[in-house]
Amino acid sequence: MRRYKNLAGESGVVAYDIDAGRIVVQFRNGERYLYTEDSAGAANIAKMQALAKAGRGLSTFISQHVHDRYERHERPQ
Repeated sequence: MRRYKNLAGESGVVAYDIDAGRIVVQFRNGERYLYTEDSAGAANIAKMQALAKAGRGLSTFISQHVHDRYERHERPQ
């Protein structure tokens, strides 16, 4: 996973992993969410990938647009 830049300094996102048609987002509490084109829509995945690379706005976008549209949720062990 890549470290999220968190340029605004207030994000709950700490890391992400991007692959074709999907993104995995890890939050401060260790929970990971897999979002796919099937679960969240291709346009949303493209936007999330761009925000992740930019290091700003990903957590806000998730909470406002795709909050529960994940394919898989993993809790830390």
